[in-house]
Amino acid sequence: MAEHLASIFGTEKDRVNCPFYFKIGACRHGDRCSRLHNRPTISPTLLLANMYQRPDMITPGIDAQGQPMEARKIQEHFEDFYEDIYEELSKFGEIESLNVCDNLADHMIGNVYVHFKEEDHAAAALNALTGRFYSGRPIIADFSPVTDFREATCRQYEEDSCARGGYCNFMHVKMIGRELRKKLFGRRQTRFWGRRSRSRSASPSHYHRRDREKDLERRDYRGGGRRGGSGSGSYRHESERRKRGGSPRRSRSPREGSEERRARIEQWNREREE
Repeated sequence: MAEHLASIFGTEKDRVNCPFYFKIGACRHGDRCSRLHNRPTISPTLLLANMYQRPDMITPGIDAQGQPMEARKIQEHFEDFYEDIYEELSKFGEIESLNVCDNLADHMIGNVYVHFKEEDHAAAALNALTGRFYSGRPIIADFSPVTDFREATCRQYEEDSCARGGYCNFMHVKMIGRELRKKLFGRRQTRFWGRRSRSRSASPSHYHRRDREKDLERRDYRGGGRRGGSGSGSYRHESERRKRGGSPRRSRSPREGSEERRARIEQWNREREE
């Protein structure tokens, strides 16, 4: 029974614990949810609820004064906020990932998830943020159960095919530009940026080495390599033969014809008679 409960914990089959809070750290039902929200007492991830305020939050593409905004200006506003938050939170420890939700639902809009390398760093940041304000609004920070953002993000959103739009219950993570990402994270791969699996195919250098070996084997087979067993392919076959415990292959002399053999025998007979 215990193994069964452990296997379904945080899934849709779990009728006790809320799967959305377990995966995303937020639930649209809030405190009215019929399932439990198990808030962690310690975690490497902090949730700063509703912290990012889009300049076009009321009407997409329109600022608070009713003036149209260019997409470039909206992105610059976001990256200024992102860099500001990163520089402040990095004072408490190394940040592995910093994700900002682009969702529109009340329980996810503007949520900031910061994943530290160590739990102690997250605890220090939480203590420092308690009671502070940002842009005239109080910072609501707490530990989050989310540690694997691959399970929390919307895959359809990454492919520009999410039918639910901003009201999707999974994270629509707002992306920063390449230059800012390189400036903040450098070449270090974070858990979020490196979530896509790497190709398991062989590297180009391996292919070149294999092709080169195949070419040598073809030349040896066709007689185009070095004769007398000194070619690269012959040497490799000889080493494999020795590893298997077999004796080295002896080089064969050219086979003589019948006339040459008769002449050699007659010469031996004459030498004996003399």
